[in-house]
Amino acid sequence: MIKIYNTLTQQKETFTPIEPGKVRMYVCGMTVYDYCHLGHARVLVAFDVVTRYMRNRGYDVTYVRNITDIDDKILRRAEENAEPFTELTDRMITAMHEDETKLGVLSPSAEPRATDYIAEIIAMINTLIESDHAYAAGNGDVYFSVESFEGYGKLSKKKLEDLLAGARIDVHEAKRSPADFALWKAAGDVEVSWPSPWGNGRPGWHIECSAMSTRCLGDTFDIHGGGPDLLFPHHENEIAQSECATGHTFVNTWMHAGAIRVNKEKMSKSLGNFFTIREILDTYPAEVVRFFLVSSHYRSQVDYSEDNLAEAGRSLERLYHALRGVVPENSGDVPETEHDRRFFELMDDDFNCAGAISVLHALANDINQHRREGRDNEAKKATTVLVRLGEILGLLQQDPDGFFQANTAGELSAEDIEAKIQARADARKAKDFAGADRIRDELIEQGVILDDSREGTSWRRG
Repeated sequence: MIKIYNTLTQQKETFTPIEPGKVRMYVCGMTVYDYCHLGHARVLVAFDVVTRYMRNRGYDVTYVRNITDIDDKILRRAEENAEPFTELTDRMITAMHEDETKLGVLSPSAEPRATDYIAEIIAMINTLIESDHAYAAGNGDVYFSVESFEGYGKLSKKKLEDLLAGARIDVHEAKRSPADFALWKAAGDVEVSWPSPWGNGRPGWHIECSAMSTRCLGDTFDIHGGGPDLLFPHHENEIAQSECATGHTFVNTWMHAGAIRVNKEKMSKSLGNFFTIREILDTYPAEVVRFFLVSSHYRSQVDYSEDNLAEAGRSLERLYHALRGVVPENSGDVPETEHDRRFFELMDDDFNCAGAISVLHALANDINQHRREGRDNEAKKATTVLVRLGEILGLLQQDPDGFFQANTAGELSAEDIEAKIQARADARKAKDFAGADRIRDELIEQGVILDDSREGTSWRRG
């Protein structure tokens, strides 16, 4: 049985899907006005692992991750670029897909865009107005009445009276209470708008997710996830408007990934420690970045630093070293082992990836021990288990030699390195050991490490 920490109840609960054998999960995606950053990578990878694991456990998972393709930031950036907002969003969506592919993130089952759900958004707002949970302000704006929902604050544990204390209404707003939030925004001077019963405008941010998630997954679904910054007010507001519109519980289990810090400070453009995914992938191999993110529990805070990325790289290399030179068997030919059982036990406990990684290292140690003692069949079986468990985390699916040689930090091409290795072999054959050592040292200076074995010489970038 899988247990998941539910942010709503603040405890681990045995996961029981609404429909046996099926999981319906919605995760808040990106607002596509710029390239995805490291915090986005954290969420992308975390819920990719959740999806992979549940599917491995036999669940039919419908994973919906939305795209916010209309909001103030998008319109401002498009205006700065002197381009239609659709060109900006299409370009950023393409870049997002490129980033997630490099990180080994599987595509979601559906990826709805807010601009494709305007009719559903307007219909939900109408329902809220008719049930006195929302009101048209008379200037084209529509607001949700927070005080009309008795359960407001149940996710974030915030009290409405505390939110109202000292709060003020901006002069340009026509809402009745400071806590009320916009469901529909009048177009004003903005050219991008859609017709509605309240005049031309566009949806507020929160209502988008309620309309898209219920349309794709139903009035009540199993899991809703996202980053830590979305818990309040975004997810709190989603609950309020969704439950008032449908009359049903919105979501059974709420999951939130942990925050990213950079050298123990909050990641922020103002601090100069803000990194996009593609900037990081220019320096570090994609699987190393994924391994770094997977190595911590999804709810924990992750500290990004050069030292931590380097350690992740070394840790991943140890696993690939164990796989090197051993051809795994067909996974179905190797029965479940104690390592399998321990891996699933840890992952069943709120997706404990850090513990699962320790199982992978235990398997690597076993492989190395079997090889040292000449038990090649046992080494092959353990290799098979390591590869199949790694796949659940989106790891260890590359050819080991390819992994070591793909690190682009070195200046020599693969062809140049192979030529030097052959020259070294020729020198050793001619008993020119000084020349052979000189070639090895030259390669080391270029960041290339040679590994000699009975099967020959292999290489990797260090």
